Amino acid sequence: MFSMRSLNLSYNKLTSVDSIPLQGYVDNIDLRSNLLQGSLPIPPNTTWLFFISQNNMSGEIPSSICNLTSLKMLDLGRNKLRGEIPQCLGNMTALVVLDIRHNNLSGNLPTTFISRSSLTSLNLHGNKLEGKIPRSLAHCKELEVLDLGDNHLIGTFPMWLGTLPKLQVLSLRSNELHGSIRTSTIENMFPNLRMLDLSSNAFTGNLPKSLLQDLKAMRTIDPSKMEPSDGYYQDTVAVVTKGLELEVVRILSLYATVDLSNNKFEGHIPNIVGDLVTLRVLNLSHNGLEGHIPLSLGNLSVVESLDLSYNHLSGEIPQQLASLTFLAFLNLSHNHLRGCIPQGPQFATFENYSYEGNDGLRGFPVSKGCGNDHVSDTVSGLDDQEGDS
Repeated sequence: MFSMRSLNLSYNKLTSVDSIPLQGYVDNIDLRSNLLQGSLPIPPNTTWLFFISQNNMSGEIPSSICNLTSLKMLDLGRNKLRGEIPQCLGNMTALVVLDIRHNNLSGNLPTTFISRSSLTSLNLHGNKLEGKIPRSLAHCKELEVLDLGDNHLIGTFPMWLGTLPKLQVLSLRSNELHGSIRTSTIENMFPNLRMLDLSSNAFTGNLPKSLLQDLKAMRTIDPSKMEPSDGYYQDTVAVVTKGLELEVVRILSLYATVDLSNNKFEGHIPNIVGDLVTLRVLNLSHNGLEGHIPLSLGNLSVVESLDLSYNHLSGEIPQQLASLTFLAFLNLSHNHLRGCIPQGPQFATFENYSYEGNDGLRGFPVSKGCGNDHVSDTVSGLDDQEGDS
């Protein structure tokens, strides 16, 4: 009898599943990044890893896939699968990774995630899923990554997800969630969260101060978290950083982000944001925020991308921001800011678009001088010399 433990035919140009020996008692099957098409095949019952992402598989996900009681990792992402997600996938006790991102799936999420769930990563990003986020997800106590972004989910912010002790990544971006994010009566919510993306919804009210206070994992830089662990499956999440949408790989230990952009938040930016010292990306753009930029943002010593554009912020740009030596992208445009633009190594690299739409700002790069601003005079002088030569 033909038998083998592992089958890896990934990153080829295979077009047909029929020619692949899936029924040879294979434990793990990796068919990623081919040109495979047709209906989704069902591997043997002994299979614990099945990767068939980045192909052209079509049709529905058969519920018989739930009969694979040994299955731990299932990656069906980036195909053309349609229909509803089988409800029984929430009942699979061995399943650790479920990745069905970027397909054409519709209907509701599975509603019966069981208390014995082993799920650590659930990625359903980029489908057409509807309805509310099921409360049974609170049973998934091992969950580390939850990405439900770019769907049509409705309802209010699921604060109860904060009871998941190991949750590190929560992306609900580009859905139809609404309402204010209320203060929780439970303490120590979201204790390990490092990536929070609620962008492009319809959240209202003040920025969620109590939620931001709970983000303990973002308040201390832990050197032990700075090295990624090796593993066969690598979690990835789409992040808007430095004005571009990028897919961040090996996210859990290396990246901390908060993106609340493109909502209807109002009020002031709370000082508590400056306590989230591990932040690499902070995006609060396209809201209705007002008041001054908190001086505490100068504490974000490793921030690389800071976007506060398209709000109603007023006052001056805090001089403390000039000390942010990792800052590679800054967008403060379309606010009501005034006064002198701070000068420093990073600020010397920013161009006009970082500040446009603020009629009261002066200094480099929007104007030649600003009081005792020698840097802007020097740079402008160099520009004049280059123009004369």
